[in-house]
This record gives sequence, C-alpha cells and structure tokens, in this order.
Amino acid sequence: MDGLTMMLRKRGGALRLLVAVAAAAMLACTVGRLISVGGRLGWQQNVNYTDWASHQHLYMGDWLMFRFDKTMYNVLEVNQTNYEQCNDHEFINNITRGGRDVFQLTKARPYYFLSSGGYCYNGMKVAINVEVYVPAPEPASQNNSPLKTSSRVVLSIVSAIATSIWWHGL
Repeated sequence: MDGLTMMLRKRGGALRLLVAVAAAAMLACTVGRLISVGGRLGWQQNVNYTDWASHQHLYMGDWLMFRFDKTMYNVLEVNQTNYEQCNDHEFINNITRGGRDVFQLTKARPYYFLSSGGYCYNGMKVAINVEVYVPAPEPASQNNSPLKTSSRVVLSIVSAIATSIWWHGL
C-alpha cells in the first residue's frame, strides 16, 4: 500500500487529508499585494496620507512598503490614541530596518503608523483599515486568467477528494 492509502485507512485520516487539502487551497487562492505607502511619494513629511489611505482597499495578506530616508525618519505601529496624539513613546512595533521596510497586514482591523521625532506633526502618520478579501462573483465571460484557472483546479481537486471519501466510506 502507498502512503496515501495507508493514511486514508487510518481512523480520521480521510478527514485530516481533506482539511490539509482545503487549507492548501485557501493558501493558493490568497495573493498578498505589495502596496507602497504614499505611492510614488513614499514616507516623508507634508504628504496627505489620510487622502492616500482613503483611496486604498487593503486586505489581509497584503504587505505595506514604507520607502524613506532612514537617517531622518522611522516607522512605528501605534494604537489609535497614540496615533491621534502623535505619541511615539508607547509604540506597538518598530518596523524600521533600512528605509525600504515592509509590514504584513495579518488581521482584518485598523492599523496605525507614525514617524517619531516630531515628524508625525508634519503629516507622517497613516491610518488604514484592513478588510477580509471576498472575491466578486466571476463574470459570465470566458475570462480564464491563471489565478482563476488555478483556483478552479484546486477547488475541483478538493471536491474530487471529498466525493471519493464519501463514496468509499473512508
């Protein structure tokens, strides 16, 4: 017997396999984007980051890239109160590394970032709201982009495994 057959015959093996395949399918369908904070302007003084953020749709799994002069600025994750007061003393996370720093948005919630040293008062702060990505229904056209095609393949595989498990009573 091969390893797959043995795993399926063990008690609960089929369920574990189905869960593993479903988890892999969800990961395959999630594509994180790299979003440059401030667009072409990057992370600097006198940029309206409130306006910039209002035009963004950010989702779990996306990455923020802060591009800035590391000799002058930094990037701190803070809570809402510290964001509103430009308080850099009780930050959650210092993501500053080298001036092209990335931060992954792992939860659907608001995030708050600012630069310390008084630069927050010159506009170096941004609040963003991260959402859970819910794909729009597929249009009726025959648009078979690689992502859509691979998603269909993965879902077909999961469906076939579930049908096989049900049919064979494993």
